[in-house]
Amino acid sequence: MKWFVFLCFFGLLTSFAPPSIPESKFDLHVSVSAVASSKGWIEFALYRNPDTFAKVGTTYRLSRTDAQKGMVYYTFKDLEAGKYAVVVYHDVNQNKICDKNFFGVPTEGYAFSNNVRPNLSVPSFEDCCFKFQQDRNVSIKMVY
Repeated sequence: MKWFVFLCFFGLLTSFAPPSIPESKFDLHVSVSAVASSKGWIEFALYRNPDTFAKVGTTYRLSRTDAQKGMVYYTFKDLEAGKYAVVVYHDVNQNKICDKNFFGVPTEGYAFSNNVRPNLSVPSFEDCCFKFQQDRNVSIKMVY
């Protein structure tokens, strides 16, 4: 009987627990300038994990949109606060890969958040990342 009373009392207490507060979600608006042509797609890749940054198939979110000469825009919706980095490339021939020459240098346009311009290899996540705690606009200039 004591256990029954205890369980009823415990159940009553836990039923009045405050509701959990939903995590805030934000939108990231990315604008890419200097797009050379309206051929193909612009791919927007969003990364959260430094260990998988800029590796094919490891994006946190990925989207493609039709290319437009000049400026192209994309919005990643409902993101949690945290550190993010964006990689963009112009898939002119729509083969879903960033084509490279014999030396591994991209032959299609590309861009990294913070407008990082790589020297001989892909930049680090830390160079490209930014803190995201509210709706935010990120502007990136394409490199060809």
